[in-house]
Amino acid sequence: MKLSVIRRACGSLRNHPLSHGNRVSVSSRRCPLAGPTVLVRTASTAAGSVTKTKGSYFTKEDTVQINSLIRDAIDIPKKSLATLHQRNPQVQPLLAIVQGDEDDRSLEITKKMAGKIGVNVTQICLAKDFTEDEIIEELLKLNEDPKVHGIYLHLPSASLTDRVLNTLKPEKDIDGVSYSNIGRLFQDDNSRGFVPPAVSAVVSELEKHDVLSEGKTVLLVGSEGPLGLALQSQIERRGNVIFKCKSNSKSLQRQMMQADAVVLCGAGNDVPPSWIRPGVPFIKCESALDTDDFSSESSCLLYNTAVHRIQNVVHSSSRWQKEQQYRPWKLRGLKLQPLTPVPSDIEISRAQTPKSVNQLAEEIGLLPEELEAYGRNKAKVQLSLLERLHKQPDGNYVLVAGITPTPLGEGKSTVTIGLVQALSAHLQLNSFACLRQPSQGPTFGVKGGAAGGGYAQVIPMEEFNLHLTGDIHAITAANNLVAAAIDARMLHEATQSDKALFNRLVPSVNGVRKFSPIQIARLNRLGINKEDPTSLTSAEISSFVRLDLDPSKITWQRVVDTNDRFLRKITVGQATTEKGQIRETGFDIAVASEIMAILALADSLEDMKTRLARMVVGTSRAGTPVTAEDLGVSGALAVLMKDAIKPTLMQTLEGTPVFVHAGPFANIAHGNSSVLADKLALKLVGRDGFVVTEAGFGADIGMEKFFNIKCRASGLRPNVVVLVATVRALKMHGGGPNVSAGAPLPKEYIDENLSLVDGGCHSNLRKQIQIAHLFGVPVVVALNVFKTDTQAEIDLVCKLARECGASDAVPCRHWSQGGRGSVELAKAVKEAASRPSDFQFLYDIEMPIAEKIRTIAQKVYGADDIKLSPEAEAKIEYYTQQGFCQLPVCMAKTHLSLSHMPDKKGAPTGFVLPIRDVRASIGAGFIYPLVGTMSTMPGLPTRPCFYDIDLDPVTEEITGLF
Repeated sequence: MKLSVIRRACGSLRNHPLSHGNRVSVSSRRCPLAGPTVLVRTASTAAGSVTKTKGSYFTKEDTVQINSLIRDAIDIPKKSLATLHQRNPQVQPLLAIVQGDEDDRSLEITKKMAGKIGVNVTQICLAKDFTEDEIIEELLKLNEDPKVHGIYLHLPSASLTDRVLNTLKPEKDIDGVSYSNIGRLFQDDNSRGFVPPAVSAVVSELEKHDVLSEGKTVLLVGSEGPLGLALQSQIERRGNVIFKCKSNSKSLQRQMMQADAVVLCGAGNDVPPSWIRPGVPFIKCESALDTDDFSSESSCLLYNTAVHRIQNVVHSSSRWQKEQQYRPWKLRGLKLQPLTPVPSDIEISRAQTPKSVNQLAEEIGLLPEELEAYGRNKAKVQLSLLERLHKQPDGNYVLVAGITPTPLGEGKSTVTIGLVQALSAHLQLNSFACLRQPSQGPTFGVKGGAAGGGYAQVIPMEEFNLHLTGDIHAITAANNLVAAAIDARMLHEATQSDKALFNRLVPSVNGVRKFSPIQIARLNRLGINKEDPTSLTSAEISSFVRLDLDPSKITWQRVVDTNDRFLRKITVGQATTEKGQIRETGFDIAVASEIMAILALADSLEDMKTRLARMVVGTSRAGTPVTAEDLGVSGALAVLMKDAIKPTLMQTLEGTPVFVHAGPFANIAHGNSSVLADKLALKLVGRDGFVVTEAGFGADIGMEKFFNIKCRASGLRPNVVVLVATVRALKMHGGGPNVSAGAPLPKEYIDENLSLVDGGCHSNLRKQIQIAHLFGVPVVVALNVFKTDTQAEIDLVCKLARECGASDAVPCRHWSQGGRGSVELAKAVKEAASRPSDFQFLYDIEMPIAEKIRTIAQKVYGADDIKLSPEAEAKIEYYTQQGFCQLPVCMAKTHLSLSHMPDKKGAPTGFVLPIRDVRASIGAGFIYPLVGTMSTMPGLPTRPCFYDIDLDPVTEEITGLF
């Protein structure tokens, strides 16, 4: 047992050290925050001794006598602790004692018992004139500290105010003094609370005298307080008859002579011994702070109380350990009442009242400390969940992809949400949807939001589609900090000498120069193994201070989360203050930032920080890559992104859980939600549950990148691919006229046309199924049914999909019916997931960059070959020289065709895929070729979505989002 004492001489400290481990030597040291001497003392578990600052409360003879009395009593908590350590050797129970004065007899005994049993103790000694607020400040810290399993308030009764007792967390109230715990005693609910140790000690004494049995009477004298009430409840539960009497009652002597046992509660209560019948047990129970009675009987009761107090700490620790284990779901679904005709998305969203996110989190087994609420409807989830559930087997992993879409989109998000609503709310299978956060670009541009649609939505859809929890804003801030650092560094290097740069980069503070950790890391990469700034040579100083970025080879651009075509190419540095440092650069949309890709692919905070550090922002004139760590900015980036790395928990219209995290575009990035969201969800759903994650655009883009990039980064392997198709998209690929956003659909898409459907199935649908089979994963086709689809068209698609190799194909009506409309899809997915899969990557990561590009072009897109521009060839050669060739490839290609030509529908063949440029996202961990005229900054159409979006200034209701 380890004991630490923190003395509060000048009020409450901000933090107090909690001691852990088995032993620590006795030493005296000065507290760095408050100044007074603090004595750190150890009660050795082996010897059972306690070192004290003041005189001993018990002699060697006392110790021999007491050890004899309590040997059997401590055996129970010792065995409980041994069992706890068998389950988890890392758990060490810790008792925190909050006290307002020097140690007294009760505290010495409590610490001695903790030492004998093996429980650690930390003492928080308040200042002599402590206030109620100081007690509460300490309690709030101890409540939230997961290392503390029990809190003992060793304070005068007057200090145990309503505020103090209501602040104390019932789960850590091992003395059972909080109102919540007292209430649980009367309800006979000890599953979360504790019996007060003093009560347990009295009950055990009564049991020794064979008093606790049906019909025997126990007289409680002065039992009006919480302790007396708790004692009454415990004795009555054993069948005894309870009589209560005040200490000044005229009938006290008569009642005592008639009782089978007498218990005196509280200070100041005393009676003559002659009032008690011979052989009748008489127990005096009072606070240790209110007594100077050191008789053997009192000592025995104090020791017994201390043993029960420590036993409660062990029980609390055991409960905590059980809470850390996987919790079965207790999901309460939300009822849907679909209307016909189907109202607008925002009307449907607003008509449903979501559960509070705290309730949802509890239903799916999250602990309160794992949740960071952002209002009532959404919350960040702590990554510590992965460590808590690391032994929990993963559930089934389902990817939703699609055929090549029309510009209107074919409803992959809607299918994803409808599927999880069907699995959880209708088949009672744990399921989680993992979606990307929508960019403001398409929300206000062409496509609108990405919360699903109809009766298959994430709610509240306004919060989902707008700022959410600010992750994209954090990415924008981090990305543009790097851009600002690049231009500032180039300016300072161009206008200062080596010595001036060094003096500013390593400033003298109080006459001492010191490298920051990030600067030491740069020195090490340069091969300079020195940490004393004064020891660098002139050549080493020059190498250290000059990144010497080549302005023509800077690859980092600024970002903004808006479709703004006029920012595709800009000129910076034109103000006179920039001293002629003018260069051309440009903006990407925020979700195309490499930092967004890193957020989506990182599997921990440490991994994200490492990836941010190795991002390459440009090349020096000597041909050396320059990283964010070279700029000295990677630590600041991690700070900006520390909250963004946590997935956001929301819910569907039917109350099933959704993780929203990351939002890289699939045509200019890898187009998948985060690895972390998927991993957290796979642990939460359990072995038989389902995690449904979505890949952007068609299977040739989002799905291919999911397998070759995301699965390599995560180590996860999918069980099933759900391929979303629509009759209108199949008609387009079967030879139908062009479809344009904002324009009415041609009659071919409204009237039945089986020949167009047949042509689309035999071209695009067949090809997309074949692409999935390249990776060895079974495919279920989900036909997203529109009201204009005829039954003959629906039946034809399902029949041909199975003929093309799908495990199954089912129509889905979740848009109009919610989860009920996707039950058949859920059953088909469950069936497909039960079959063995033979997952494999498309290419070997060791292949040369050009060969990886060629493999994707030929096997996935159907191209005859690729054609590299001179710039692309030069970039590939450079990346190979720098050792970046062993990275997967992320193709930046149009989503409107399997080829690079948006107007080529179906499954084009006989074309050569042009690669105009090749870039590298070293931090994210992939090479991305730019195919054809692919742009990383979309533009606004003639009539953007924002024409329909408005706000009522009175009700603050948003209209026009979809």
